[in-house]
Amino acid sequence: MPSHPVPATIAAVIRDGQVLLVRRANPPDAGLWGFPGGKIDHGETIEAAAVRELFEETGIRAEAGPVFTAVDAMDLATTGGVHAHYVLIAVLCRWAAGEPQAGDDALEAAWHDLDGLDHAGLAMSFGVADVARQAAILASLAV
Repeated sequence: MPSHPVPATIAAVIRDGQVLLVRRANPPDAGLWGFPGGKIDHGETIEAAAVRELFEETGIRAEAGPVFTAVDAMDLATTGGVHAHYVLIAVLCRWAAGEPQAGDDALEAAWHDLDGLDHAGLAMSFGVADVARQAAILASLAV
């Protein structure tokens, strides 16, 4: 693994009071619910990576909107050190077509109610609920 943070993107899709999440198949956060996303390829824009990763992991087609926040994701080694460090750049994406089907790095893909996200009993990656709320506010302003 590189000794520096790796840039990656996450796609935040809000539709009808729900947020699209995937249950991750691979580290970091394997088994936890989070946003579809992944590493940005060399020469690929943040927005293009978000749309690509969204489709690969969920089958959802979307249009990229604005970048609105960034969060750190750490894959901690059993020795207590950091095995990998990703900087996840959040892109608000507008749903265009499709229904979620898990693919690529996802075990599951599904819409979840924004209002009940904190009480849904989902094992989520750190910060997912906060980023979802930020995305919902931004999405409501774009209407």
